[in-house]
Amino acid sequence: MSAQFSLNPQILKGVPLFSLFSDPQLGQVLSSVQHRSYPRNAFILRAGEETDALFIILSGRVKVLIPDEEGHEVILSILGPQDFFGEMGLLDDKARSASVETLEPCEMLRLSRAGFTNLLKDNFELAMLIIRSLVKRLRDADRKIESLALIDVYGRVARLLLDMAVNLEGTWVVEHAPPKQEIARMIGASREMVSRVVKDLQSKGLIRAEKRRIYVLDKQSMQKRASTRHHTDRGHHA
Repeated sequence: MSAQFSLNPQILKGVPLFSLFSDPQLGQVLSSVQHRSYPRNAFILRAGEETDALFIILSGRVKVLIPDEEGHEVILSILGPQDFFGEMGLLDDKARSASVETLEPCEMLRLSRAGFTNLLKDNFELAMLIIRSLVKRLRDADRKIESLALIDVYGRVARLLLDMAVNLEGTWVVEHAPPKQEIARMIGASREMVSRVVKDLQSKGLIRAEKRRIYVLDKQSMQKRASTRHHTDRGHHA
């Protein structure tokens, strides 16, 4: 833990998990947390490893993935500042179910298993935040299963972009758009198919791609496209 961090416990106030904690509770957190820095493309966790801590992202982004024996990967989600991961294994004492790799340099807090257990036991609000997070991830998994089963690649790309977009002064923007290869791994498609879909969405005026940003220009049409099941336009079969 860096000296700067140890002298500034109010950093924790900016973390949703701890925003309602009293000063004594924050002191309890600080006794169990470590400040960690990671470079780009670093594995923080690997699937199958023992679960020993909860990680909270202060800055940077990571991808949560499941690798296969041939070196391919399926990206389950991309997490950014204020998100956390690792709680599932701490709750059920199972090995890590997925790997986590940094997409850019990251600053994180590492909360030990013992610290997590003590905080959860003594703080109802924290327990509810963890439960809500797990419920959200379950809902996201349900949507992903539905998307893979019922929606073609065109619709999956549209849904993913909508899910990742944020409202910036009235404009919906994907601020850190993943490369097309990563989008393909997130929706279970080929990179070539994703490229064709993105190009088609641009030609129809639904989106505009600029460097690492994607602007959603026609959200209503994108939502309609994202909910269409088994689209049968030529060239857009799943």
